[in-house]
Amino acid sequence: MAPPRSSRPTQRDIAEMAGVSITTVSHVVNGTRAVAEETKAAVLRAIETTGYTGDAIARSLVTGGTRSLGVAISLLANPYFAVLMQAIEREAAKAGYTVLLADTHDTADTERETVRTLRSRRVDGLLITPSPGDGSVINELVALDMPTVLVDRVTTRTDVDQVGSENIQSTSALTAHLASLGHRRIGMISGAAGLTTSDERTLGYRLGLGRSGLTFAAELVQCGHSSREGGALAFNTLLALPEPPTALVVANDSMMVGVLHEARRRGLKIGTDLPVVVYDDVEWADLVDPPLTTMAQPIDEIGTHAVRLLLARIHDPGRKPETVRLSPVLRHRESCGCGPVHPH
Repeated sequence: MAPPRSSRPTQRDIAEMAGVSITTVSHVVNGTRAVAEETKAAVLRAIETTGYTGDAIARSLVTGGTRSLGVAISLLANPYFAVLMQAIEREAAKAGYTVLLADTHDTADTERETVRTLRSRRVDGLLITPSPGDGSVINELVALDMPTVLVDRVTTRTDVDQVGSENIQSTSALTAHLASLGHRRIGMISGAAGLTTSDERTLGYRLGLGRSGLTFAAELVQCGHSSREGGALAFNTLLALPEPPTALVVANDSMMVGVLHEARRRGLKIGTDLPVVVYDDVEWADLVDPPLTTMAQPIDEIGTHAVRLLLARIHDPGRKPETVRLSPVLRHRESCGCGPVHPH
């Protein structure tokens, strides 16, 4: 018997109408245990009949989707995540979708749990910034035909949609800029191992050296593990060399924070004592002294493209996977040692 129209349907009402226990209703709604098809059908009919709206997952069982997208990203490892999320939420809202955000902490184990949680919420698709690791989470999502887009950290995979920045030519340009100023020992603080972005930016650095007629020296590249502390340690290691670098390329903003703190502690003036350029651009880049010369990723465009790719995958599961690379923009300021730079 259906509940009175004046009351709001509950799981108990669903259970009574379907002739099952509340626990069974919960298992159907949350997918926590296999339920006989006949029983599941009875629960779904009850949900539809009563207009039960107490749970987005229950609605999804009837409508076929929650109209929600999951975002799994490391908030700590992505200092620009606020801009990225604004773009993702804006584009999702245009299509009538809501966004569920979960922090992966940039570890494979947490990423796995995060993805599992988002899938339990019956999201229609996932945007994920892959953590360093063996890619098993992505393998599982692909095997399950879960609509998925990799964001920011583009891999060599061809079986999943991806969108991120171009890394090689842009880092080459940063390196060549320092070389054009006369530097012959240009150091680099590289990002966390196991990430395609780290490998590509290091390759770009080597390409920039080669294009400038300079020879690569392994001791001039130190891994900063994509963290503030790692950046400071790598900076110290480079400065301790018998012949320290005369200029520096830093592969992301998190490590640049460590470099700035360590430079201040040592009394070194960035841009004067040591010219520095950095891949990534955050809102404070032009507020520090001197303002930082950066390669700014098109974060807003990345977020917008990622949602569009995901919605295209949801609507057409059989479409060929795409990899989209967007070009960063050089923000030429003063940390490279060029003196005051006035925008045109």
